[in-house]
Amino acid sequence: MAQVETPPAPSAPRPVKVPPVHEAKLKNGLKVAVVQNHSSPLVTVWLLVDAGANFDGADKAGLANITASMLTKGTKARSATKIAEDIAFLGGTLDTDANWNSSVVTVTVTSDKLAQAMAILADVFSNPSFDEKELELLKTQTLDGLAYSLKQPSSLANYVASKYSFGEHPAGGTPESIKSITAADVRKFYDSYYSSGPAVVIFTGDITPAKARTLSAKYFSVKSGRGYGAGGIRSGSVPTSTVGSILVVDLPNSGQASVGYYVKRDGIGRNSQDFYPASVMNSILGGGYSSRLNQEIRIKRGLSYGAGSSLAWRSDSANFSARAQTKNESAGEVAALLVTELDKIRTKIVTPAELTPRKAVLIGSFGRGLETTSDLAMQLGSLYSFSMPTSELNKYVGSVEAVSAEQVKAVADKLFVNGDLIIVGDYSVFKDDLAKRFPKLKPKVIAADKLDLSSLMLQK
Repeated sequence: MAQVETPPAPSAPRPVKVPPVHEAKLKNGLKVAVVQNHSSPLVTVWLLVDAGANFDGADKAGLANITASMLTKGTKARSATKIAEDIAFLGGTLDTDANWNSSVVTVTVTSDKLAQAMAILADVFSNPSFDEKELELLKTQTLDGLAYSLKQPSSLANYVASKYSFGEHPAGGTPESIKSITAADVRKFYDSYYSSGPAVVIFTGDITPAKARTLSAKYFSVKSGRGYGAGGIRSGSVPTSTVGSILVVDLPNSGQASVGYYVKRDGIGRNSQDFYPASVMNSILGGGYSSRLNQEIRIKRGLSYGAGSSLAWRSDSANFSARAQTKNESAGEVAALLVTELDKIRTKIVTPAELTPRKAVLIGSFGRGLETTSDLAMQLGSLYSFSMPTSELNKYVGSVEAVSAEQVKAVADKLFVNGDLIIVGDYSVFKDDLAKRFPKLKPKVIAADKLDLSSLMLQK
């Protein structure tokens, strides 16, 4: 049974101690950033490459992710198994990743094994073999994952939103784009964005700046300067209604329906003055158990196991999404509740009783995000990927605390305009109810088996 809960009053926020960042540019052109923390004998090293899925190209969606993953699948001197064994022997971890804005290769190891780990890290970064058999195995694994995800309403909705609402391609790729990626494509992406060296090397943990500079100079250099890229941005006239369209992906006999609101807004980017007001606004609306969406949809009405919202940042724009998974029978009701809460935060000033604890949640999360060497390296990597100064770390707490209720309302009003309601589920179940709740908006309906994520029209 759904219950109405009264959250306890928040305690005073704990102070966040941000350690100093030592930055240096070596004679070979390489930028090195170091944060010392000698409380444990661990070191994390991040090699940041300033190219991610934004450089894929729609027909090769997923290429950045595949390229990053292939780095640990073999070098000129080591097989994939040998790389895994060598890192395991040191008791360390070696990982790669690619997001929309950048790609990274990371290693975490105890400081007494760092020199040996750096040799492996340098090998996978500088000498990948891009073996065709390993590539085909990776593509098969990726396609298997996609086949599963594209049958899940919530995952399918996110893939559709990437194309339909954000004007981007799915960073993880589509079945068609993944199948089309060749070893030559991977090599070309690598030669374009990796071969000239990392954009920055980040060290966090039990290491001194002097040792970090020595190791960086030994293994890496920058052969040419590069600039940061930007993904495609949809622009145009901006109406004033919260919802501009409804898209339904009809998935007959689906166990549940995914209901989401998606919008891309230019001008509200990671580098904009709206970043902190938007972050606080998102925390109020859908950032955690006590957020408005979860209160209305889960706690008060029991319509979902959870509802939330998030912002995916680009340098000069933001991709916002709010979503919940529910029964097909209640898809229309949940869609209406989503829009009601979006309208409310656009038009009404939030009270101090709600604003203060939501700021405390953000500050607390930020502090926890600095506790481990890996988390701290990730925070720095994020700043570098947006070409932002590391001094931004020290501004975070004060900037969040300075956000006013008026700024929250203003940024919501700017953001939640002409967005898309995307519902993936059994349309026959919620069709009539949806029409009653949104009589002025005729849904565009695409059968799930006719969906083509590689097509501009989304249909085969």
